Amino acid sequence: MKKILSLTFIFSIFFTINTNFVFSQDQVEEQEMEVVEATETEMQEAEVAPEPQSVGFTQELKNRFIEGGPGFMGIVLACLILGLAIAIERIIYLNFATTNTDKLISEVESALKSGGTEAAKEVCRNTPGPVASIFYQGLDRAGEGVENAEKAVVAYGGVQMGQLEKNVSWISLFIALAPMLGFMGTVIGMIQAFDKIQAAGDMQPSLVAGGIKVALLTTVFGLIVAIILQIFYNYIVSKIDSIVNDMEDSSITLIDILVSHKK
Repeated sequence: MKKILSLTFIFSIFFTINTNFVFSQDQVEEQEMEVVEATETEMQEAEVAPEPQSVGFTQELKNRFIEGGPGFMGIVLACLILGLAIAIERIIYLNFATTNTDKLISEVESALKSGGTEAAKEVCRNTPGPVASIFYQGLDRAGEGVENAEKAVVAYGGVQMGQLEKNVSWISLFIALAPMLGFMGTVIGMIQAFDKIQAAGDMQPSLVAGGIKVALLTTVFGLIVAIILQIFYNYIVSKIDSIVNDMEDSSITLIDILVSHKK
């Protein structure tokens, strides 16, 4: 009897373990099937749904510019091109006009002591920039007295200042003109939109939305052009102010050197 109970107990344990194993295996297989089906569904959805294409800033700007129309957009673009051309030319000229005034003053003073006025003038000839040109004019009149040399420095300093500020007023003109043209394009576009409403006799958003969008794009691009040119304009003005300050300081130093040399 004990043997039968033992065999029955062992058989029941084995049956339970086997049943649990089969049940667990079935659950694993069902979970794997569900994962496979979900993966296939996602792959099918990914194939059906196209991926959104990201448009870069440059391409978006180009598309908006084309949507604005060739009329006022072309004029605004011309303002940008001309303004940038003048700004780049001025920046190059001002960079070449920048002089190490401390080094120039030291060389001129040494040349005056060693070789006189002609040696100092030779140093100025070999040095580019408005400061060296002003020094040359002052040294050229040094033989006529310190007062005449000072007058020559002041007069030629005004000439050099005019050369530094040449064509800068055109940049300020384009800065003011670009947003004005943009506003004009907006006003004209709004007038055309209201003309369409009047002709249709009905206020339909789709009838005027395109015209209003085009009108506003001209203002946006006009403001963008003005902002870009304003940055260049401020840099150029600050560069001119720096060079002018160097011219004034070095001119005073030159007169002091001439006075001490006469003594």
